[in-house]
Formats: sequence, structure tokens, C-alpha cells
Amino acid sequence: MSSPKLKVVIPAEKRAGEARVATVPDVVGKLIRAGVSVEVESGAGDRSQATDEDFRKAGATVSASVDLATADVVLSVNALEPAVLAKLKKGALTISFLSPTASLDSITAAKSAGVTAFSLELVPRISRAQSMDALTSQALCAGYRAALVAAELSPRFFPLLMTAAGTVTPANVVVLGAGVAGLQAIATVRRLGAVVSAYDVRPSSADEVRSMGATFIDLQLEVLEGAGGYAREMTEDRAAKQRELLTPFIAAADVLITTAAVPGRPAPRLVTAEMVKAMKAGSVIVDLAAETGGNVEGAKPGEIVEVNGVRLWGGKDVPSQLPFHASQLFSRNCLNLLMLMIKTEEGNTSIALDFEDEIIAGSAITHAGEIRHEGARNAITGEGKN
Repeated sequence: MSSPKLKVVIPAEKRAGEARVATVPDVVGKLIRAGVSVEVESGAGDRSQATDEDFRKAGATVSASVDLATADVVLSVNALEPAVLAKLKKGALTISFLSPTASLDSITAAKSAGVTAFSLELVPRISRAQSMDALTSQALCAGYRAALVAAELSPRFFPLLMTAAGTVTPANVVVLGAGVAGLQAIATVRRLGAVVSAYDVRPSSADEVRSMGATFIDLQLEVLEGAGGYAREMTEDRAAKQRELLTPFIAAADVLITTAAVPGRPAPRLVTAEMVKAMKAGSVIVDLAAETGGNVEGAKPGEIVEVNGVRLWGGKDVPSQLPFHASQLFSRNCLNLLMLMIKTEEGNTSIALDFEDEIIAGSAITHAGEIRHEGARNAITGEGKN
């Protein structure tokens, strides 16, 4: 007699404004072919153009209310609520965004339930894990969306136009932060015809910026290259000098797009209110970091604030504003991480966790009733505080 199939459950996202789904029908089909059963909550994919019928055709069971108590694996975009985690059986596995600094209630609940909770924020930035890196895939969506928002809000044309009535000069766009989101914003704005300059604290990004057809702003300051290709946090003196040197570039910009982030910390403040006031009336700022404190002083998530004729757009749930492709990319990230742990023997599938694997070890926040991530553990227990 064969063992029951490994069961993967896909609940509908409960966070307000969230339009993504953790697994699309194409990925469901791959899980089914791997010997896994899949249950999807009805309506989970409606806003990302994945209907219940699409999931059924892929081989999933669609239920009005998913049976979480029998789930071996739960895939979600956002961290599961503590009440949901409490329903899971001991030893169940979850994969989602799960911030070690902002999702402490969910982490505590996962620990109490004996659930192994994986955080996609903590997937190591190594070559072997690139296909599992949801931060990168969603940043790609955010950068593209930022460029479109900027073009929509700006009262100017972006490209150079030669008309019978005269020449239209191209928009001058400045991008701060040349990670995945910043580079995608640069590429998209360049396709729209704007002249682009970009700055990043990591000089290693200069060649990537130039390869996109943009000018790299070199402030001749201390290098701030951090672990995993991210920028590291800077001192206030260094930040003040950087703001001083960036001011003339920002003042001359028709559009400013900011994308700078430091994992696990509030967004660095790159632009002060005084720097915003120095911009021309009609200029536009798009702050992708508004949800984590903002790169720009005065930015409010999900709102457009006007200051002296400058429109400041604060990003909120930005990848979710492109739910079709954001869901496709996210679901592939989840699949690739999950398949690293699925083992098949004699036709039976099971979860096999190898904590010698740096991907599994690095991204598992909780396991067997313990919090594995030191930062989350210290934040919850109060250890490490002076």
C-alpha cells in the first residue's frame, strides 16, 4: 500500500491590497508531475489571472476553505498569520516572505506550532540559489513599475522628439540605487527615451549602469559594498556628505526614482525635505522604499504627496501592481526552493531537510520548535540588548 501523497496547500492571500498568488497553474502542474497533491483556496489566483478552472485543469483540488490541518507544505506570498500557523500540524513546512525583523508574531507562532518556516528574504545570494531568489524577482517587477509610474505622473515627454513645431528635449531622470530594481528602472526609462543618470554606494555597479546606457554618478566617496552584493549601512557623516554631493543632480532632475535598501533595516534616507524643495515644480519622485521608512523624507506608502509643485509617489505593494508576472516569477522561486527538499523513493514523495545545505540552513527561520535565525531569536527573547 502506497503512502499518502505529500500535500501542498495554497491559501488565498489575506493582506489588504495583495493581488499575487504563491503558485500559478503552470507550477501546480510541475508539482503534480513530481508526485505531490495540491489544494488551492478558491479565488486565490483571481487577481493574477489564474482562475479556479485553470488550477483544476493543472491537477489541483480547489476548495472554498483549504484544509490546513492536513497540509505538509503551505506556500504563500506573505507571512501566514499566527492564527493560521496554529492550525498547522507539527512538522509542516511553510515558504513565504517572512521578515526576521517585521514578522516576529508569525515567527513565534511557527515556533510554538513546531512548523519549519522558510523565509524567502533569507535565501543566500549564491549562484546555486538564484532561481529561488524571490527578492530579486519581485524587485525586477518593482523597478519596471517605478519607471511606468514616473512616466505617467510626469507632465513631460520622456524621449527626444523632432516635430514641425520644434524639438522636444528628453526628460532628465536620476535613479538612486543600482540594484535589481534600480537597474530595471534604468532600462525601462531608457527604452522610453529619457536621459538617465544613476548613483549607487557600490562602485562595482558602475559598469552595470553604463551597460544600460545611463551615466554613473561618481561622488568619490568611501566604498560601501556589503555582504551578498547589497550595500551596507553608512554613518550619518557619510550620509550627510552624500546628500550634499547629490543635491545638484537631484535639483536638475525632471524625475527622481529611489530604490535603495539595506536588508533587515529601515531604508536609508537619501533625500531630505530641503532637497525636495530644491527640485523644479512639475518634477516627480518615485520612492520604492516608502514602506520601509522611505529614501525620501515625506514619502508615504500608497500616497502621492505634493511639495512645492513636486509630486512624491510612495510605493506600496509595488510588485503586486503587476500581479500576473509577479506571481509567475514568485511561484517559480517557491517551486525551486521546495524541490530542493522533496525526495522521491519508490514512487513516494517526502520532505527531507538537509541542514548541511547552506540554502536550507540559511533560509529556515524556525524548525523543531526552535528559532534558528539569531536576529529574530534575539528580537523575540530580548537577548543581545544592552
